Amino acid sequence: MNQRLIRLAVGTLIGLLIAAGIVWWQVSQLPGGTRGGTQTGTALIGGPFSLTDHTGRPVTQADYQGRYMLVYFGFTFCPDVCPTELQVMATALDRLGAKADEVQPLFVTIDPERDTVTQMADYVAQFHPRLMGLTGTPEQVAGAARAYRVYFAKAPDKDGGDYYTMDHSSFVYLMGPDGKFLEAFAHGTAPDKMAETIAAHLDS
Repeated sequence: MNQRLIRLAVGTLIGLLIAAGIVWWQVSQLPGGTRGGTQTGTALIGGPFSLTDHTGRPVTQADYQGRYMLVYFGFTFCPDVCPTELQVMATALDRLGAKADEVQPLFVTIDPERDTVTQMADYVAQFHPRLMGLTGTPEQVAGAARAYRVYFAKAPDKDGGDYYTMDHSSFVYLMGPDGKFLEAFAHGTAPDKMAETIAAHLDS
């Protein structure tokens, strides 16, 4: 049993490293350069989506127009990376104080098979009161992931069991009130750095 879990963990880690490398290469090719763990400049990241929020309400990108969006793609059964990134987002929002009211944090699942509306509602409540969880049909989720250049793939149990995990890239995207890409925060960005960068955009 322990050996099976170790193999699964190693396989998941390798998949995540490959995924992160692919997406980081994509983002790093965009103009603008990097600033302390963030990527800036004009990028083909973001666009139309049609999903369902954790209250059961159908939403599109138009529902968030006029507000900054802090967007992360992951899944609720993620053992470590996703909860870590969501906690960083939550802490950064807390650091912003009243300015955080201008920012809508979004957690978009890449595992709609398990991440139902109810599951998302229970999960996002653990991180921040303003965090919205978004799910949808597999086709809707795939469309949103394509718009944000997010890599994801199901990683079945190597021993043939029913359990599976998801390999995926891990970036937090800051989008402007007009829906355009502003920053990509790489995995490991400190909450204070994220808050500082967001605040700079809010003040500009």
